[in-house]
Order: sequence, then C-alpha cells, then structure tokens
Amino acid sequence: MQSKLTNIGVVGSGAMGRGIAQLAAQSGSRVWLYDSRPEACMEAKQSIEEIWARLVAKGRLQRSDVQLASTRLNVASSLQQLTDCDLVVEAITENLSAKQELMAEVERLVPDATLLATNTSSLSVTAIGAGLRRPERFAGLHFFNPVPLMKVVEVVPGARTATTVCDDLAGWVKALGHTPVRALDTPGFIVNHAGRGYGTEALRVLSEKVSDVPTIDRILKDQLGFKLGPFELLDLTGLDVSQPVMESIYHQYFEEPRYRPSIITAQRLAGGLLGRKSGEGFYVYGPEGAVAAPEAPAPVNAAQPPVWVSPKAARRAELYQYLKDVGASIETGAAPSQQALIVVAPLGLDVTTLAAVERLDATRTIGIDMMLPDAAVKRRVLATNPATRADMRDAAHAVFAKDGKAVSVIRDSGGFVSQRVAATIVNIAADMCQQGICTPGDLDTAVTLGLGYPLGPLALGDSIGPTNVLEILFNLQTVYGDPRYRPSPWLRRRGALGLSLKHEEI
Repeated sequence: MQSKLTNIGVVGSGAMGRGIAQLAAQSGSRVWLYDSRPEACMEAKQSIEEIWARLVAKGRLQRSDVQLASTRLNVASSLQQLTDCDLVVEAITENLSAKQELMAEVERLVPDATLLATNTSSLSVTAIGAGLRRPERFAGLHFFNPVPLMKVVEVVPGARTATTVCDDLAGWVKALGHTPVRALDTPGFIVNHAGRGYGTEALRVLSEKVSDVPTIDRILKDQLGFKLGPFELLDLTGLDVSQPVMESIYHQYFEEPRYRPSIITAQRLAGGLLGRKSGEGFYVYGPEGAVAAPEAPAPVNAAQPPVWVSPKAARRAELYQYLKDVGASIETGAAPSQQALIVVAPLGLDVTTLAAVERLDATRTIGIDMMLPDAAVKRRVLATNPATRADMRDAAHAVFAKDGKAVSVIRDSGGFVSQRVAATIVNIAADMCQQGICTPGDLDTAVTLGLGYPLGPLALGDSIGPTNVLEILFNLQTVYGDPRYRPSPWLRRRGALGLSLKHEEI
C-alpha cells in the first residue's frame, strides 16, 4: 500500500526511535534520524545496519533491498534538516515538558503541511500538543518495542486533531506493513489499558494465598492458553517498568478499583527483585533460565470413595462422563452418602459458600473449575475449602488425574484462578468499549498483536459466554464485596440479551 507520507523525520535515537527509523527506511520511506547527541545518531545507524546484515545472513531480507534501505536512512545534524519532511515523529524520553518543548521547536521549523506525531506510551497526546500553534496536525503514533516485530500501532488523536491527520497516519502505518488501531486519548490507550487485568488479578490471587507463583502461572497457561504466566511476564518485563505503569494508570483513572496495583510488586520493586534483569524476581534465574520447584504428582495410594456431583454443578454432564470413563464409582442420589466425595463446580462463588448454601458436608467437598469445556483445557483445577479433609483432597486429586491430564489443587477462592483473571480481562475490555476508547474490533486486534494473548478479550468473553462472565463477576462481588468486580454496562446489556460482546449499537 502506498502512502503520501514519504519523507519521515524521527527525533530520538533510542530503542523506539531507531526501530521506527529502521522500519520506515526498509519499507520505502526516506528517513532523517535526529538526536540531540550526534554520536547517538551515528551509533543508531550503525546498529540498524548491523541488524539488516544479520537479516540478510538469515535470508529474511534481500541484500539489494537492504542496500536501498541504507541509502534512504540519513543522519540529521540539526532539526533544520527535517524541514522537507511530510511527517516528524518524536520518540524521546517520557517527559511531558521535554516533549512539549521539542514539538513546539519542530513546529516552528517545518511547513504547515507537515504532520507531527508523538510515540508516547503513557502521556496525554492532548497535553503534549496543547502549546502548538496548529494542534490539529498533531497526533499520537504509538509503536511497540521491538518496532519491526510488533505489528500493531495505536493512532491516537488529541482533542483538537483533524480526522484526516489520523487517516493519513493510519495509511502510513499500513504502508509499513503494520496494523493501525484507533484509540481515544485516554490513559494507556488500548494495549496498556486492556492489559491491566492479567497481572493485577493474578497478584490479588497470590496475595490471598490461594496458590503459589508457579501454580498460578501453570493454570493460566494451561487453561486459558497464555504463552507466559503473569509472573513470568512480570519478570520478563521487569518490575521497574511494570509497577510504574500499574500505578500510573490507576492514579490517572482516579483510583478506579479495576486497576488497583498490588503491595506485592511495590515491595519487590523496593527490594530490587526486578525479574530476569536482576537475576531474581518471582523466580530465581540461573544459566538455564527460571528455577521453579517441580509440580507435585498425584497421590498414588489415595482412597477411592464414591463420587457425588452437585446437581447445580456447571457442565455436570461432562463431569459424569469423565468419572464414568475413568471407572469411578458415581452416586446419583438426591443427596450424597456419608462416604462420598462431594464435587461442586461454581462460577464465581467459592467452595465454602456453595457448601453452606447447598447444606453439604464441607469436610468432603471439593470444587472443580468447569468454566471451559474439559476437552478445551490442558489442566484441571480443584479447590479445597478450609474444612476439607486431607484424604478427600487426595482422593479428588487422584480421580481427576487418572487420565493423565495435569491437575492443580488450590485453596478456596471465589472464581478459582482462571475465572477471576478471565472475567477481569473481559470486564475491563467491555468497559473500554462502553467508554468509546476504541471499537471492539480494534480492541481485540490490538491486544492479540500487542500483548500476544491467545484470544482478544472480547473473543475470550464470547468463548466463555457473556452470561457466564456476568455470573462470575456478580458472584465475585458477593464473595469479596469489592467494586473491582462490578460488571460494565456493555457486558451487562449484551449478556442479558445474549449478544456477542463485539456487537455495536446502531
């Protein structure tokens, strides 16, 4: 795809600036890279050319294409050399006053037709452009690191940005081979906003001692299909990066409970437990990577009592079929016998609450997470309650591991682990749509490309069922009494009507 933006200025030669310059040059744009430190620009160009050489050696780029790209990449010795650019993108440090001063200086030098953009990830586009003479030609153009590999770019208008400017920027992004998504100028835009649920809810689960770090990571990878568990991801990103983002979005939204950070990460950051970069975070890192205790095997000599499944259990037919397939003794009476292992499958509620409401013997009651079909998950998750006997816990572990599928046993929690995390992710995404921050389609596209989620948040909600997500959230509110779990109007209305979460009103 062709774009009328062919001469590009990039100010700032750090990781983001050089990434934008590399991508633009190899995609056909003539690029002028400027940095207040001239030697930094030369280092950046040398680094880009070394990257191109490696890509040629690996057969990912043609030598002739790299030679052309190299001729298009120029180092500017002053801002005055950007006067012929169709677009100038700033990618300097995340400091509001520094960005404002830079963009004002650039505006004085370039013609009125030149578009101006900021690569900010956390500051207000409107605030950066507030002092410009013509703020209508200024917008956010948020690339992700590493720029050539991360295929999504957020196009963000300020309060006074002209619509045609965002159209032109989106066209240029497409010409680069990337995918533009449109977002309102709100804290975190799309990707960093939608990503709040995964880590913060996992941290809350950890803070309640529901389970340990490796188990929570295993559950969310094996049940929901994430490539990295939340604690693996926090270690990879580094708490020196992640914690300030969590705190910033929370405060920018005036302490909205859905984005509440955790004291766990604040304390670990203060102690220097940053993650991979410091050698220790939620995991300890050795030459072979993260060191984690091996998973406990299923008990081999556990008792085999008959199993009674609550009539109110989610996916009760699937549970019966599994128990039949592994040869378990199944009770089908209206109430369990005095010897039976009692199985409940709550959505959002904890095992304790169900045992009390259904007047079950809590000492023999175990919960199993059946939010998703059993065939769709690589791991089953069981939950005890405070009164569960050890022999019944072991019996449940043994029977549900009988076919070889991995089993995790956790302590009681409203919504287990996956239900809580999934419902939080879906609810935040639904409320972003309710606020008009972006379209449902752009939201799912941005999250899958920008965060690598197996499904976009709204697609995840549709796969669980909007009505089921609503039930989980309502029940989490009952268990915890926390407005964090209040359902978004977008989700409530679509769940009530049986509509897809991607459904837009006319």
